[in-house]
Amino acid sequence: MANPATPLPAVDPRVASVLRRLELDVSRRLDGLLHGDHRGLVPGHGSEPGEARQYVAGDDVRRIDWNVTARTQHPHIRETIADRELECWLVADRTASVDFGTADHTKADLLLAAAGAVSLLTSRGGNRLGAVVCGPDGPVTVPARQGRSHTLSILTRIATTEPRDGVSPMSLGETLVRLRSIARRRGLVVVLSDFLDDPDTWRRELAALGTRHELLCIEAVDPTELELPPVGVLTVIDTESGRVREVNTSDRKLRARYALEAGRQRDAISSAIRRAGADHIQLRTDGDWLAELAGHVSTRRRRAANTNTVGGRR
Repeated sequence: MANPATPLPAVDPRVASVLRRLELDVSRRLDGLLHGDHRGLVPGHGSEPGEARQYVAGDDVRRIDWNVTARTQHPHIRETIADRELECWLVADRTASVDFGTADHTKADLLLAAAGAVSLLTSRGGNRLGAVVCGPDGPVTVPARQGRSHTLSILTRIATTEPRDGVSPMSLGETLVRLRSIARRRGLVVVLSDFLDDPDTWRRELAALGTRHELLCIEAVDPTELELPPVGVLTVIDTESGRVREVNTSDRKLRARYALEAGRQRDAISSAIRRAGADHIQLRTDGDWLAELAGHVSTRRRRAANTNTVGGRR
């Protein structure tokens, strides 16, 4: 297992270049949505108690104030005051399964770009950014700190962690347990992965993180993971176990079974994320990932505004 005190690498010029391009895209397409909101991607709750208001559909039942509810005979929740500074943690999957792509990008490229956008949106105004990068030698922990150079070093760590075929790294669930022991301060946790581990191995750990933190899960998907193209006999390698199989993609029944099972797998992943209380964005290697991220931010802001309006705070 890698030493959590492993020093950060020197900033890779390629990563710095990618981040500069991301800054332009993010500023153009997202900044208008985020103006004045220090929590950025996930407008949520702080750690200091605030006013009580009547419960409305969609509120987190964990914030019900039972004393006020008993006095008024109507359910009330206790609002919280947002912290002046946000601590954001990235959980970056750099295992062999994400080093795959048949469209415009690999899943690893997609997750790196998403990590860059999240970093840009959450590292402003004195906010701190930390990371747990899960690679073939186990997770490497980068403490949460401020500053652009620190952000660049985290992204360089993610970009330069090379997976190795046939190596079974620490599972996603075990990585989340590691983060829970480190991230003590209430904040935002963003999990960047393809979530191909059995959901039963990570759902409870994700839900446990959600008792303290806002959660956002960014899932990377390649189209061939959802539907096989009819291209004849394919040699398929499981990069994390090393197993090799030949698949005849000309068989329509086989392709139909594959699509059915792939759909069930993605439904199970989505269900596990929702049950853990996390927000979920699915990014495809053949899609516009920044548009998906912008859509998520816009939806969150509308939801927060509607909740405040219904709750009588406007």
